[in-house]
Amino acid sequence: MSKFWSPFVKNLVPYVPGEQPKLSKLVKLNTNENPYGPSPRAIAAMQAELNDGLRLYPDPNGERLKQAIADYYGVRSSQVFVGNGSDEVLAHIFHGLFQHGRPLLFPDVTYSFYPVYCGLYAIPFETVALDEEFRIRVEDFVRPNGGIIFPNPNAPTGCLLPLESIERLLESNPDSVVVVDEAYVDFGGETAIGLVDRHANLLVTQTLSKSRSLAGLRVGLAVGHPELIEALERIKNSFNSYPLDRMAIAGAAAAFEDRAYFEQTCRQVIDSRERLVGELQRLGFEVLPSAANFVFARHPVHDAERLAAGLREQGVIVRHFKQERIRQFLRITVGAPEQNRALTDVLAALC
Repeated sequence: MSKFWSPFVKNLVPYVPGEQPKLSKLVKLNTNENPYGPSPRAIAAMQAELNDGLRLYPDPNGERLKQAIADYYGVRSSQVFVGNGSDEVLAHIFHGLFQHGRPLLFPDVTYSFYPVYCGLYAIPFETVALDEEFRIRVEDFVRPNGGIIFPNPNAPTGCLLPLESIERLLESNPDSVVVVDEAYVDFGGETAIGLVDRHANLLVTQTLSKSRSLAGLRVGLAVGHPELIEALERIKNSFNSYPLDRMAIAGAAAAFEDRAYFEQTCRQVIDSRERLVGELQRLGFEVLPSAANFVFARHPVHDAERLAAGLREQGVIVRHFKQERIRQFLRITVGAPEQNRALTDVLAALC
């Protein structure tokens, strides 16, 4: 602790990202990266930006990317916000839309960045318990609040909330902003973006890190009513008016334009996930229903922390959480077939 810190810094509890080990031969199944590379069109578009134009600032509004997203989802570009990764987009949402003095609601088992943002921006919050099957109960969110946020599919469980349930939640909270964080929706869910024109309080966030294989590029987005988007633009332009560089705008736009490649790789991940679930169940694991590019599994006999350590000794890394309710689960990224086989071979020896 330094005497030069602002007073609030000492009380912050920062987010702990998934480990990014330096060893190249590890089977890395801990941070939900896509095992298949980005669209070749996206790579070509980024390479085309490596020219003298880099001496110039990028478009501060990322209009090319906004229009590509708007065209993809059938919305207006004024309904789209883009930022430097979905975490930055979420940070602007917390700062600009959740500081009302009333508690923000989110599930008790969810993305662990949410309470970090609450600490950063002094936002009171309440966690809402998932049911016994680790699913969201819409009726539990019908209480006074200053906003609602949840991932769909949820993380780290992978469980999906159907669109009709999301609409009931929106109708039950007409005076609150409801944020649906869709980092993993392309692996088995249906986006809530189709609801934004009917619900002015809905904001949907997405990332290009997962289904479009651009985790290294850092591009995120939000879609919602233009008034919600204006709030995010005001925050962005008071913080960093050039959040996306020229390569990011070009590559992300091209990724949205290459639908065929996107659909092909999503299908490959989904197929691999279903095979992985079958193999884990054959080894005795209970696996929660997943609509994401990861599975959440526990064994009735073997301790999850010991399994994670045993896997690591054999060069396979998965994610283990110490939160009491889920400490017997492993979150396992769906890898390429050979990565999944390496995982299940080690688990078979450990179990």
